[in-house]
Amino acid sequence: MNIAYICNAVLGAAVFISTNFAGAMTPEEIISALKRTENSTGNIADAVEEATGARGWMSSDMKPIYDTKIVGRAATALMRPVLRTDDRKYRNYLLEILDEAPPGSVLVYVMEDGLEIAAMGNLMATTAKVRGLSGAVIDGAVRDIAELRRMGFPAWSRRVSPATSVGRMVSVDKQIAVKCGGILVRPGDYVVGDADGVVVVPAEAAEKVVALLKQYDDKESKMIPIIEREKSMLKALEIYNRY
Repeated sequence: MNIAYICNAVLGAAVFISTNFAGAMTPEEIISALKRTENSTGNIADAVEEATGARGWMSSDMKPIYDTKIVGRAATALMRPVLRTDDRKYRNYLLEILDEAPPGSVLVYVMEDGLEIAAMGNLMATTAKVRGLSGAVIDGAVRDIAELRRMGFPAWSRRVSPATSVGRMVSVDKQIAVKCGGILVRPGDYVVGDADGVVVVPAEAAEKVVALLKQYDDKESKMIPIIEREKSMLKALEIYNRY
């Protein structure tokens, strides 16, 4: 196991625990705020960057299989390639976290060096759906998307591919810090996906992000009448400085 993953896992677990006991907002209140219609991934990405000084949006090829919005706390798993001649038995952390993640969680699956390999298909999505999980975000591929759309299970992935992971990938670990779509995701971080993409809100910055989103909405709601009246965005910016 990479030592960096171990250190990040400890940090992620500590953040997950601390955010349940500290701060004015509960995780449920944060999720409710992030779900608000006006809080698009665009605005959330702006707020994360302002709150943390770092990018929170995943790579632009992380796309939804259909237009919807999800918000939930990350439950992570990592896979890596394996030789077909490797007949050793490996724990299936991917399926373990599928069975263990609390309702409302967002599965974050990373296929290390396996961008064209599907981490999820019909059976896994069915399991996630009946367990009440919010959705899946996959640094890799998804398959059986017609079935996923039919059952209404939201998934974001960097590719769509029929290629199975069986015989090609093995599990490395679960509930560790992973890099998904170029962004560090730790267990318990907030994951928001919509038609524009996916943004990760670090758990320790979530309350500040929510406060910034309220400021953005206040400014934008006041800017729209000015834009409609003056037919100029520049004039609205002179007053509210929001862009």
